[in-house]
Amino acid sequence: MVAEAVGGWWTGSLALLADAGHMLTDVGALTLTLFAFNFARRPATAKKTFGYYRLEILAAFVNGIALVLLALWIIFEALERIQVEREVLGLEMTLIAVGGLAVNITAAFLLHSDHQHDLNIRGAWLHVMGDMLGSVAAIIAGLLIITFGWNWADAVCSVVISLIIIFAAWRLILESVNVLLEGTPKHIDLPEVERTIRDTEGVGGVHDLHVWTISSGIVALSAHISHDDTIPHSELLVRVRTRLKDAFNIDHLTIQMETLDREAEAVYVCETGIKCFEPTYPGREIK
Repeated sequence: MVAEAVGGWWTGSLALLADAGHMLTDVGALTLTLFAFNFARRPATAKKTFGYYRLEILAAFVNGIALVLLALWIIFEALERIQVEREVLGLEMTLIAVGGLAVNITAAFLLHSDHQHDLNIRGAWLHVMGDMLGSVAAIIAGLLIITFGWNWADAVCSVVISLIIIFAAWRLILESVNVLLEGTPKHIDLPEVERTIRDTEGVGGVHDLHVWTISSGIVALSAHISHDDTIPHSELLVRVRTRLKDAFNIDHLTIQMETLDREAEAVYVCETGIKCFEPTYPGREIK
């Protein structure tokens, strides 16, 4: 970061300065990621019954916002550079950018193994990938300046890489928001989950089915399952848990078991057409 900041000031390269600014946000983003990991290890409490897992998702969300803001700043600066062309030292700029690319490749390799499974790590990985692309853009711009004397190439390459950063960051923001809103994970087909439960031997019906993400890699499910009296609750619960684990890798379950006659009683009471309380959900008013 320091090398590219000094090099950008010395050579007059916006691409190097932008990449240095991006690395500055990386310092904050990686620090935030590390803080989130350590904080998430704290045990659950009476006030935080799920612990602090969601702090990871908040960190990923902040990382995405920071990436978008940085990219917009780079585009603004680049548009000014295009209107008022400035001299750029192409050779020096290219050499510094090559050094930055080597560092970014190393960092991306270290983060690559977990970035597809952990949203917080993905935020850090996207920061590094943005840096890598920034270094590539700076190298291309430097070669164009050396070869053709096109100083405007520095600003144009900065705009291109900023658009790429915004696209990647926007996906990260959307995924983070989906987790915070307890949306169904994108890799989970909810109708298929319901069919899997219904097809389990002994299950008569399922309702109030919800699937959401607690944090990266931790998927939770809650449901009400009805069955007849021929199978014990504990045995049926084991069957359902095993099928959900094998098919969807969901093992954080909260399931309420109900007998078919109790479910029928609830339907009968509600079909009377008067204001009543459904026995299956004590205290829940039904009209």
